[in-house]
Amino acid sequence: MEVVAHGDRAMVWLAGMGQDAAREAAQALVEAGATALAVFGVAGALAPGMHSGTLFCPERIVDQHGVDYVATPDWRASLHDQLEAAGLASRMEGILLSLPTPLYEPEAKTSMRDRHQAMAVDMESAGVASVADQHGLPFVVLRAIVDERDDTVPAALEAGIDAWGRLRPLPMLATLARHPGLLGSLPGLATRMRRATRSLRAAAIATGNGLGHEPP
Repeated sequence: MEVVAHGDRAMVWLAGMGQDAAREAAQALVEAGATALAVFGVAGALAPGMHSGTLFCPERIVDQHGVDYVATPDWRASLHDQLEAAGLASRMEGILLSLPTPLYEPEAKTSMRDRHQAMAVDMESAGVASVADQHGLPFVVLRAIVDERDDTVPAALEAGIDAWGRLRPLPMLATLARHPGLLGSLPGLATRMRRATRSLRAAAIATGNGLGHEPP
């Protein structure tokens, strides 16, 4: 995926899933001239009260090794002000855990919550944060929650999704043929994804191309 210009203030790279893909994308953006880095997309909840569609702009990002990255405070404050002005509620406090593999079961989510005191989990933010830290660049993360803490995400469905989270029709059909019981989980997951997507779309409109960033 190439760097794509988005207006006169931003470049976008669709990284796909995983820390390595995110790190590669962030490095490519830096080489293309980016002076700040943001992560924008979806996450899973680890804490109660983090419902699907909730916008989350964490104070800190922690990876699987316990490495801690602090998001740029001024940028977070600007982002919060723009979201609030648009009438969009967001959670601005807490930790985002960034892991190399997904958490499918409530028990795994609870375990990670207890270990790291994190509000939510994703698979990319630590990769971007590490590049921002390496180059001394401001960075911020804005996520919308899809699966809630007590939701089970069937691991078998992963075969029907590509690295960008898009449906792979034939593998998905094969998965459902092998596991017909999964059919009952699809409507709920689709509803939660729609809520998250609506929140992200509204946030993008409210904050503009720079996602609330004010260049020096």
